[in-house]
Amino acid sequence: MLLLVGLWIGVAFGQAPFPVEETTIAEVHEAMRAGRLSCRTLVDAYLRRIAAFDKNGPALNALVVVNPSAPQEADELDRRFRSSRLTGPLHCVPLIVKDSFETVGLQSANGSLSLAGYVAAKDAFQVKRVKEAGALVLAKSNMAEWAFSPYETVSSILPGYTKNPYALDRVSAGSSGGTAAAVAANLGLVGLGTDTGNSIRGPSSHQALVGIRSTMGLTSRAGVFPLNLLADIAGPMARSVADAARVFQVVVGEDTDDAVTAAASGRRMPDYVAGLDRDGLRGARIGVLRQAYEREGLDAEIVRVFGVALEDLRRAGAVIVDPATVEAMPARDPAARPCMGFKYDLNRFLAARGDQVPVKSLAEIVKSGKFHPSVRRALEQAEKDVENGPESAPCAANRAYRDGVREAVLRTMERLKLDAFVYPTWSNVPRLIGDLNTPHGDNSQFFSPTTGFPAVSVPMGYTRGNLPAGMTIYGRPWSEDVLLKYAFGYEQATKHRRPPASAPPLR
Repeated sequence: MLLLVGLWIGVAFGQAPFPVEETTIAEVHEAMRAGRLSCRTLVDAYLRRIAAFDKNGPALNALVVVNPSAPQEADELDRRFRSSRLTGPLHCVPLIVKDSFETVGLQSANGSLSLAGYVAAKDAFQVKRVKEAGALVLAKSNMAEWAFSPYETVSSILPGYTKNPYALDRVSAGSSGGTAAAVAANLGLVGLGTDTGNSIRGPSSHQALVGIRSTMGLTSRAGVFPLNLLADIAGPMARSVADAARVFQVVVGEDTDDAVTAAASGRRMPDYVAGLDRDGLRGARIGVLRQAYEREGLDAEIVRVFGVALEDLRRAGAVIVDPATVEAMPARDPAARPCMGFKYDLNRFLAARGDQVPVKSLAEIVKSGKFHPSVRRALEQAEKDVENGPESAPCAANRAYRDGVREAVLRTMERLKLDAFVYPTWSNVPRLIGDLNTPHGDNSQFFSPTTGFPAVSVPMGYTRGNLPAGMTIYGRPWSEDVLLKYAFGYEQATKHRRPPASAPPLR
């Protein structure tokens, strides 16, 4: 009631309610500084949208848990703002966080009934970082259970599929599809997801978002349920490059709880936001990585939209090298045994939490039967796998293979004098929900996860009139500032992002 009275008074005196749809972090902070917006008003507006669209209306089914303390946390941020202005670069940013991130006070079940009720005593590193920067966790989002599927978002912790807000009969992709659907439908300002082979970039492409997969070692995975730590990455998803860069700036850096980030120790972090440049593509040499997307079943509309994107890159000043073929890549041994992987990583993650978690091992999870039927086979197969540790012969072979792919990519970039590669994030449009037979078109599983090099997906247009498509920009290790600069230049030149019709502004 007080909120409605406040909004009525604002309108009566010529001050319209703040439109949260498609707003940005910069716009929110500008309105707060001008006295036109409070944190509580912003949070309440998003909560109204969640009530209207997540389980009602289009019933996107993107969220598992809504933070019951969000209004009180917003009030506290307002109190602090009155005394000291913005509390940090993400002051009062209502965040959507994937269910795989441990989050104090909120269930973190990794999409599985076997972990129902688990509430961590400690925030995941990235959740801790965004909170310290002033953000609040508005909700935990649905995900593909155990992060197994890049194609759809269905779990046992939440009945039913998460829908794509651009077409309610289409998938949101996986495994971070809940975060993507919620951010795309303006149920929160930005989000956090994870990406082992596709799961930030794929859902971002399907929902007209920007998604960042960082260089391996630049961002911590501590406190995030693992799928495969050889390739797991956690990071931001947002409606704009600038917002993704603002979150990214906060979450990068060394973390003693994740040994892989030792690679970032002593490294001077760029100012990712200050480096964004509308003319950033001028003079850039961009290679078309046809190996990543040309395959049987490639959708003709994806080819058309990507062709337009290449012309837009040229008009923005980029030099397009087509094709840019990565040569002399090593062959993967089809008989190679697994190196560490899901069973190895998950068992150690659960063991470190002792009696806090309801299940203590993958064997207990399989025995419990508390999971979606679609993942039974994968869980049972994983439990049969041998746990080959990092010093094992299979892991030595895996390292040698990955090193070989890295060298081949870097040799190609040097030979062609490339600054980055581009390719469609998917070769096909979002599938119909329940369809696992038509071509999936996922182009993200190989190059970035195998090399550990960074990739950014940015909206590149629409197919079938309203189905989003994304373009991936992929480059050298530690070149996120360059990739974001290119993504920003392309975004500003094309302005492809538009909100989904299924979640319009509320009256």
